[in-house]
Amino acid sequence: MRGLTDTGPGRGPASAQAVITATAVLAALALFAAACGTGGTGARDEGPAHADSVNGTVAAPSPAPNPSQTYEKVDAVALVKADPVVSATVKRDLKPCSGDEYPVDVTYGDLTGGPVEDIVVNVLTCGDAVGVGAYVYRRESGAYKNVFKAEESPVYAEIDRGDLSVTKQVYERGDPVSSPSGENVITYGWSAGHFVQEDFHHTDYGNAAGSGDATPEPSTAN
Repeated sequence: MRGLTDTGPGRGPASAQAVITATAVLAALALFAAACGTGGTGARDEGPAHADSVNGTVAAPSPAPNPSQTYEKVDAVALVKADPVVSATVKRDLKPCSGDEYPVDVTYGDLTGGPVEDIVVNVLTCGDAVGVGAYVYRRESGAYKNVFKAEESPVYAEIDRGDLSVTKQVYERGDPVSSPSGENVITYGWSAGHFVQEDFHHTDYGNAAGSGDATPEPSTAN
């Protein structure tokens, strides 16, 4: 009968299993309590680590780029015809070459540091595209003001790296329109409210003598 009531050899494996299970439960409870003590989400509450944080410094925001100047497209023909600075001859000859196409070249860019981009207008002839007038307009007090003019034909103005570059073909007696003796290139910079000559360059094409004489400087309008 002893053998029927003896639990030693018969209950040993069951007791060991119970002890192992209880230990596992206690370990799981301990881990759960530890997680709750750190806020429930552990290290992830802090977010990803950044190099600047590790080094003890805070990254400064990148500076915003400077806004570009405002571009305003204008009716260059109407602008020239309404300009009191432009000669009556240029206005009279400014007519369409074909249809409604006028012989004008218009360039927008920063020459004077104004609130909007300046406008360079070249008036040409229809037949051979010879420049008869070059003008620069600057936005002031809500209107465009003529700040430069050159009407000694042939002449052409353009923007060159922020400066105003004016090219004048030089003709000697007998030179055909297609073959000037040379050219003068005058560079102007904006200073104290008007254009100031900064450079003068002459190129002699070598097909006529005496072409080194400089032509009169273009006049400016303030």
